[in-house]
Amino acid sequence: MNPGDDPKILVVNPGSTSTRVALFLGGVVDESVTLPAPASGSPVGLWDQFPARLQGIRGWMEGEGIRGEELSAVVGRGGLLRPLEGGTYFVNEAMLADARGNRRGTHASNLGCALAQALADHATRAAAEARLPADGDNGAASEPGKAPFQPAGPPRVPAFIVDPVSVDEFEDLARISGLRGVERISLSHALSIHALVQEVCRGERRPLEGSRFVVAHLGGGISVCPVSSGRIIDANNANSGGPFSPTRAGGLPTQELIDLCFSGDHTVSDLREMTVKRGGLVSYLGTDDARTVEERIEAGDHEAMMVFEAMAYQIAKEIGAMATVLEGSVDKVLLTGGLASSGLLVKWVRDRVSFIGPVEVWPEVGEMRALALGALGVLRGELQAKEY
Repeated sequence: MNPGDDPKILVVNPGSTSTRVALFLGGVVDESVTLPAPASGSPVGLWDQFPARLQGIRGWMEGEGIRGEELSAVVGRGGLLRPLEGGTYFVNEAMLADARGNRRGTHASNLGCALAQALADHATRAAAEARLPADGDNGAASEPGKAPFQPAGPPRVPAFIVDPVSVDEFEDLARISGLRGVERISLSHALSIHALVQEVCRGERRPLEGSRFVVAHLGGGISVCPVSSGRIIDANNANSGGPFSPTRAGGLPTQELIDLCFSGDHTVSDLREMTVKRGGLVSYLGTDDARTVEERIEAGDHEAMMVFEAMAYQIAKEIGAMATVLEGSVDKVLLTGGLASSGLLVKWVRDRVSFIGPVEVWPEVGEMRALALGALGVLRGELQAKEY
């Protein structure tokens, strides 16, 4: 890449129901699409989706005239990997093996690093073929979990991930649960949280070092985190605790949960489904759509109002708890994610937490742009990519 050039960065963000793909020129999106995910019959079947998702991305690129040899990098969403510091990471064999083995859990984001590597390998081959005589290579992308393609000749197009959900910057006190053998682990919406804090600090010309925020990512799952000098030093872990959300049950009364587990009415997989996919708003109201809930409230549905306000109450309570981690010294409370577009929910939360500090609402931080900027910083020499 020549100095001053805007590198072309392909961004891939696999989710449970879709794969978001975008081409960025520097930090500005040029083309984007949301591709529906193929059906998966079981958690293990997640990796059966890999070929179809890859083919869908390649087909979109071809239709848009996006040439692999023009790419400077490919960056994917990071999944449930081993605990690590925030930042931009090279995709390598160890990461591919951990993701493909679902070693920290099964989630569509585990596909991100493998998709990025396969697309980067294809781009590298395309660049080699454009500059060198053909050598019989058919340009096929690598299989997930296999070693990255290493060409002779032109440099390899790098594959990155940025701030996976397993980012672990916890202070030691945050790890202690209250029961020996059970440790609190760091899982959060680290990508959007880091990106938002950096965006706020840039906009205010505030040094990241010394900044202190409580950030609540309000989506299908909810992460509430104290962020000190850009580091997420505690988190509720949306799958295991904290506020209930559109689909998660959040923190539950321990004794009653034990009774439910041993009632004989549910299998382990049932209970995981109940607490992570069929909890929260789904459990009480039969929907995970906040807009539908607000329509029911406007129509006079008292239960919908009580449940929705209870979710706001729990979010506010968690924000208060995380403010104590920062010893009450909070620059701002930042609300982001899809639910931050709900004026009613935001009002209820703001009413309870505004005494802590100024409350700002950022409904869309832009995970795709955050991924692109993580790769761009490395390409421009502003950031150092880390090894997994």
